[in-house]
Amino acid sequence: MADVALGKDKCGEQRLVSLPLSRIRVIMKSSPEVSSINQEALVLTAKATELFVQYLASHSYRHGSGKEKKALTYSDLANTAEESETFQFLADILPKKILASKYLKMLKEKREEEEENEDEESGNEEAES
Repeated sequence: MADVALGKDKCGEQRLVSLPLSRIRVIMKSSPEVSSINQEALVLTAKATELFVQYLASHSYRHGSGKEKKALTYSDLANTAEESETFQFLADILPKKILASKYLKMLKEKREEEEENEDEESGNEEAES
């Protein structure tokens, strides 16, 4: 367990986690179901979060296009979230980047499609009457 100590605190002593525990506590307390947080649970949550982020980053790096540049890019993370079944739950949080013009075009097409569907439905209702 000695190799788990990653960061150092202000006094120079080694810590078990690198993430700021105070921030994690605030995030955990933001849930209405949580009334109090045990210090051990806080540290374990921080460590689990660090391990998850490390796994996500290494998986994205290995399977991404940034490997040639020796860099991890946002698009690598977004591709991992979209293509990997394990990380599918992150697809909404890490969407693929698209140009604003492309997005506006998609919105316009969607509106036109909805209008067509509404016209068809109202036409069917009139025919039935």
